[in-house]
Order: sequence, then structure tokens, then C-alpha cells
Amino acid sequence: MSVKVERFSSPGKGNGLRAVSGVPAGGRVWSAAPLAACVSNTLTGEVCSGCFTRRASLRRCSQCRTARYCNASCQRRAWSVHKRECVCLRDLLPRAPTDSVRLAARILFTPTQSEELYTLEEHESHLDSMSEQKRRGLSQLADMLQIYLQPEVPDLMEEMTFTPTVLPTPVCPLSLLEQKGGPVACNCFTISDEELKEVGVGLYPSLSLLNHDCRPNCVVVFEGSRLVLRAVKDVCPGEELLISYIDTVSVTADRQRQLSDQYHFTCNCQCCGTQAMDGAMLCGEESCWRPLEQAHPRLEGLQADSQWTAVLEASGSLLSAAEGAVPDDNVHKLRVADLALDACVNLGVWGRALTYGLKTLPAYRRYYPDPHPAHGLQLMRVGKLHHYLGNTEEALDLLRQGYEILRITHGEENPLTRRLSLKLEQCRAEIRPS
Repeated sequence: MSVKVERFSSPGKGNGLRAVSGVPAGGRVWSAAPLAACVSNTLTGEVCSGCFTRRASLRRCSQCRTARYCNASCQRRAWSVHKRECVCLRDLLPRAPTDSVRLAARILFTPTQSEELYTLEEHESHLDSMSEQKRRGLSQLADMLQIYLQPEVPDLMEEMTFTPTVLPTPVCPLSLLEQKGGPVACNCFTISDEELKEVGVGLYPSLSLLNHDCRPNCVVVFEGSRLVLRAVKDVCPGEELLISYIDTVSVTADRQRQLSDQYHFTCNCQCCGTQAMDGAMLCGEESCWRPLEQAHPRLEGLQADSQWTAVLEASGSLLSAAEGAVPDDNVHKLRVADLALDACVNLGVWGRALTYGLKTLPAYRRYYPDPHPAHGLQLMRVGKLHHYLGNTEEALDLLRQGYEILRITHGEENPLTRRLSLKLEQCRAEIRPS
């Protein structure tokens, strides 16, 4: 694939990436394998550590008993990456390193690729702008990293050409993390599956140049651990390529706070300047939507523990209490409705799932005006519920809308898009007179 991007100095932002030539909406701009990546600790039992694909059954590494793979061939392909961490994982048993520690170690084990537009050493660690609490957290991460790396420290010392002022003797873990592992703090991407569910974390040095906008012209999707950058609007030659670092369905103050805390900058995009959607996102009586906002973290905790009955009971009660006083466009009501939908799907309560799903669609349409994976997936999900319940014409309409979005955000050859295309054909065949 020809390179369609170049590094440049973006006014007011520092480094950035821009298009060398024009890219149409739906165009694949660039893709990259990670310099280093790892499956999330909580998902090692269901996601292959080699290809990052979800599987019902995985074979476990007999040495570290942590990494799991689809099959023997997938395990062999991953061995060059896994062999050094395998020793560290084995020595740490029965304890397990955090995702950040494991990723930082993989970064240290991996030589920087010379063809990168942006090398690992050029990444900003943002240590100077971090709060004292965050610096303490990073220092603790460095201490844990040193313990984890103990079996490999002699080899690392030989491989790294640090000067004594950069790497004191004995090894200073924070200096080590600043030199090559610091980027793990704020330059990594969450790796997600085709349905935007988290499977791991990875570092992509060149694509870390992408700057943020709350209404970007590109989105990031993943094919296994490979990051794919796709245009969701027509991009002109020389135009900066922008993605959103966060879920933008939040009021301006919340977006600004998250970006400042996590990425250490203040967003000055048009959306933040106009605060155009804030009124709609907080519509309704505040005394009625505040309970929805306050309950959301607890509901997410129940969701993480797969306590679906508890999620449905609590979210259903909250939504009933807010009915009439809080419009469906309210962002806190939307989040609780999404949790209720998830719970219904997992419990097989299909009719109620459809009711909740339909209530979310106007808000998705409003808050994702450009093609966005989350909107396309929601249309597909609700369309499938319609189809399962025998509402074929309604299903066809929503699935068609979802396909038009996903063919841009994921591409027509993506397995998810192909499956959706087959579902559309099935619906058309059922409606077509025999």
C-alpha cells in the first residue's frame, strides 16, 4: 500500500499527520502493526495472545501459563515476541503483571523500527506536566516493572546503549521508563475487536502522531492487533488527519477534563468552542437525570462482573423513574439505556431489548452526525433484534443504514461488514415474493 500520509508541524499542536493525496470517505488511509501489544489481563482466557481474536477455546503456554493461543501455528508465530516475557511471567507466578507493566516490558524488548515516521524515543512522556499523584503512580509502575524484568535485566543492559547519566547503576526504574517506557502512559491505543469491545493495548509510534478533534475526519479500527486508519469524510491533499481520543458523547467540560487528565492538552476544536451539543446532552429536569448520572459507575461495575439481572433491575427502575421528565437525548439516560440493552441481550429478553435499543437511536444519530463505528454497530444490533422478532421490513431498514456507515468505517471487505451484507440479503429474500 502506498504511503498516503506525512509528518508535519501542526499549528498549535506540535507534530501531526496530514494526507499527501486526497482520500475519499471510506478510504483506507494507512495501517500499521504495533511496535508492542498485549492482551488485557482480564481477557487472556478468551482472546488469542498472537492474533488478538476472540475464541471459545484457547491453548495455554505450558511455561508461563498466562499467554493463550488459537492453535500451535499461532503460538509458533508469536514465540519471537513472547519468548522473553515468558521467562518474566514464569518467575512472577502465581502473581501476574498489570497490563501497563507487561506492555512496557514488551516495548523494552522490541527494537524501534527505522521506517517509523515517529520513533519511540521522540514520544513525549509528559512527566513534567503530570500531577504529583500521577508521578507517584508512574514511579510505582516503574518499580513493578523492575521486579518483573529481573530475569532479563542483564540482557537489557547489554542491548541498550544508555549513557551513565540516563541509566544510572544500579538501574533506576523511573529513568528506564522515561527513556523507552514513558510513552505507555499516554501514547498507546486500546485495541478493540470489530464490535469495539476492548481486547488489549498497543503502541503504534507513527500513528501516535495523530492529533485529536471532537469531530474528526478519520477513525481507527483494528484487524487483530493491526491498526487501520480510515477516512470518514473526504480528505483533501495537505489536510491534517484527525481522530478522537475519547468517546465524544459527553458534554464539553467532561471531554476537556478527560483530555487534560489523560493526554495533557486542552482541546480547542470547533465542537468545544461552540459547546453546541451541551444543551441537548443535559436536557430534561436535572433533579431527574442526576440519579442516572450518579448510578452509572455502579452499573458499569455490575456489567464488568456480568451481573446482568442486577444491571437490568437497576437500570430499568432508573429509566422508568426518569420517563417523561428526561428526554431520550439526555446523555445520562442514553448511557443507562445502553446498559439496559446489554443486560437484556445477555439475558435473552429480546422484546425489552428492542424497546431500549429503539430509544437510543435518535440520540446516536444526533451525536454521531458523521459515519462512526458506534452508530453503525447500534443500528446493526437493533436491526438484528427486529429480525429475530420477525419484523423483517423494519430490520431491513435499520440494517441498510448500519451497512452504509460500516462500509465507510470498517470497509466493505471487513468480516463484520461482509456478515452484515449477508444478513441484508437474507432479509431481502424473506420479503421478496416467492
